[in-house]
Amino acid sequence: MSGVPHHLSRWIGLAGSALLAVAAFIGGALPHSELRPTPVSIWQGPNGPLVIATWLVGTGLMAWAWWSLRDRVPSTRWALITIGLWILPMLITPPLGSRDVYAYSCQGASYAAGISPYEFGVSTLPCPWLDTISYIWRDTPAPYGPLFVVVSGAVVSLAGSLIGSMVLFRLLAVAGVALAACSLPVLARRCGVPAERALWLALACPLVPVHLISGSHNDAMMVGLLTAGLAVVASRPGRPGPLLVGGLLLGLAAGIKVTALVVVPFAALAAIAGPYRIRSLIRDGAWVVGAAVATVIGVTLAAGLDFGWISGLEQGNLVVAWTSPPTAVGQTAGYIAGLFGAHIDALPVTRAIGVLVLAALLIWLWWRARTREPLWHAGLALAATVALAPLFHPWYWTWPLAVLAATSRRTGWFALVALVSSFLVLADGTGLPRYTKMPGAPLMTLLVIWVAVRLVRSARAARQPAPAD
Repeated sequence: MSGVPHHLSRWIGLAGSALLAVAAFIGGALPHSELRPTPVSIWQGPNGPLVIATWLVGTGLMAWAWWSLRDRVPSTRWALITIGLWILPMLITPPLGSRDVYAYSCQGASYAAGISPYEFGVSTLPCPWLDTISYIWRDTPAPYGPLFVVVSGAVVSLAGSLIGSMVLFRLLAVAGVALAACSLPVLARRCGVPAERALWLALACPLVPVHLISGSHNDAMMVGLLTAGLAVVASRPGRPGPLLVGGLLLGLAAGIKVTALVVVPFAALAAIAGPYRIRSLIRDGAWVVGAAVATVIGVTLAAGLDFGWISGLEQGNLVVAWTSPPTAVGQTAGYIAGLFGAHIDALPVTRAIGVLVLAALLIWLWWRARTREPLWHAGLALAATVALAPLFHPWYWTWPLAVLAATSRRTGWFALVALVSSFLVLADGTGLPRYTKMPGAPLMTLLVIWVAVRLVRSARAARQPAPAD
């Protein structure tokens, strides 16, 4: 694999992107109506085998090209040109791999009509494009931050149509990826990581062209603002002006998706000029934390909304998929109980344990980050947040991927997660975990046990005294 010329990998990836564009046109997440009902499954729909084959080959080619160059990107310029080429076919396709952009449009229509998406589902208006949204999401409140609700309302008001709204949401996604492309080299240089490698790992991954661009996910805006905020803080520690700007950008990222707040305590550590001291943390870190929190509160109040986005986060509990480790453990417990004739629902328990473990892990990571690289620990915190949440979508992994790509010297594990995640959702948005509960949940449970054992052994080894010479 290391002997493949760079230019060959570039064109192989572009061929994969073109095939995925074809898959999007013949069987992507297209709008449905009474005249064009939703098929029972993608393989039972028109051109089902062709859609699946095109999606699989296209994803495989792009994933192989990305993986083959993960440690040998020629230059920053080469990486940016290649990323742009791979994104190009995705700019003109129907949504690929998700129907979320339709939900964005309907929530924007509700807000533009004076209805709070945090209190009512999109069927209340009703949304003029209600038939494009899955039934499960028609009566649920929006799980997104207040800034994105305002943006969605502005997009729908400006566009005036579903197609126009989809175009504007995609342009916003492109802007988010472009902002990340400008910010990642700054983070990478701050952490001693090659800028070209950071750009390649974070933005050439198939998750970005497929889900962030073609799928028009708001995660693109969140990642762009988040990496920009961290870059500003990292480049000007100890200076109140830049730290305020950095905190503002992180607050805006949280206004898109509130999970961005996870990185704020670590950004406060990165803001310190010199070694860690409580006085230094208060002096420098307070600018970042204060600006981020004030931005979230200010946007919420300015939008005329309440803090309903907090309860909206619970909507992830509606989906049961083994790609979330706490969910997989709960599923497996139910399967094992069923072998003995018992019927239990362990999901509430395992998911609650996952939240408690996450809280403890975030505190421990922050404590370690005081004397180590805080930006790298911010990436680990995002990875833990995604892994221990009750719901995992492949595009969620772009959050830690962007930060870890620019801060970590070891890339194998998080790049492997991104690689596997690229194959979890079919062209029309069908999630493969829905059809692979067995053996998916037990295998994920075994992986959780293996990781836990490895972490315990590593912790014990770290506490052992060094052998005397």
